[in-house]
This record gives sequence, structure tokens and C-alpha cells, in this order.
Amino acid sequence: MIKESIAETDLHMKGTIQALEEDLSAIRTGRASPALVEHLSVDYYGAPTPLMQLASISVPEPRVLMIRPFDPSTLKSIEKAILASELGLTPNNDGKVIRLNLPVLTEQRRKDLVKVVHARLEEARVSIRNIRRDSLKDMRDFEKEKMISEDNLKRGEEELQKLTDKMIETIDAVGIKKEKEIMEV
Repeated sequence: MIKESIAETDLHMKGTIQALEEDLSAIRTGRASPALVEHLSVDYYGAPTPLMQLASISVPEPRVLMIRPFDPSTLKSIEKAILASELGLTPNNDGKVIRLNLPVLTEQRRKDLVKVVHARLEEARVSIRNIRRDSLKDMRDFEKEKMISEDNLKRGEEELQKLTDKMIETIDAVGIKKEKEIMEV
């Protein structure tokens, strides 16, 4: 009973960390990364479609993203989506591909991005704690319904706390790595 609960909690917590990593990959660092624009929503025949489904995205140079649409008629739509996004980038369209030149980040902009990263990390920590709280509630309900003993509940609580601490450490490590990427000149 406890083992299944811990395993389920572990899955939920790992899902939170995976979502955090995907979220952080969209935050700009000093170098170009396709993750920056992959999930950008483009209006494709009236339907919002992720950019990665409409074009191949490559990094020909450290500060340049090249977007090559599968269908050349989508060039204008992709350009509009990039301009409308909060990326602050100006697309260069040559009729076949779109190039995005990523300017060097200023020190102030880097610090602002680090603050955004810290906010996202805190959201992930809160999510992990909420998952722990729900799992703990389930274990206490099992004990009230006499499905597990009080000793098993204590062991389960300790195991759950160890898992939570491990996940929080993972979140911190992900945050430190992203912060180094952003502050790297």
C-alpha cells in the first residue's frame, strides 16, 4: 500500500521536474537554442500550431537560429508569431528561411532572467510540496481505515520526506545549471 503510494508520488514529482526543465529551456541564455522557439504558437490556416511542427529549426552559428518552413507559404505566419512573441527578436526573412540573430544579453537582462528562473524554481518546489501533502493525506487515510499500521505510516512518512528532499535537491541543481548558462558571457 505504502510502496504503491510512494511510487505514484515519485512519478508525479518527476513529471513536475520534467515540466520545469521544459519551461526553463524556453528561457533565453547567451547562446541560440531551438527550444527557444519550438513551442511558439503559429497561426496555421486558422489553427494555433507549434512552430516545430511547421519548420525545421537549426543553429548554424552560436547566436543565430535558422527556421526553414516545410511549406514556404507559412513564412509570413511564422514571422508574425515571432514578432508577436515576448522574445524581443526581429526575424530576417529571405524568402526561404527566417534567421533570428540573438543579441548579446546585457548584465541587467541576465539578472532579470535569473529572477524569472528563481520564480519558476519556487513554483516547482511548491508543486513538489503539494504532491507530498496529497500523498501524506492518502497515507493517513489508509491508517485511519486500518489498511496500514501506525508503524507503516511512520516509515511511509519518512520515505516520503526522503523522496521530497531528493526532488527539491534535483530542482536546485537544475536551477544552478540554468543560472550558470544565463550568466555565462
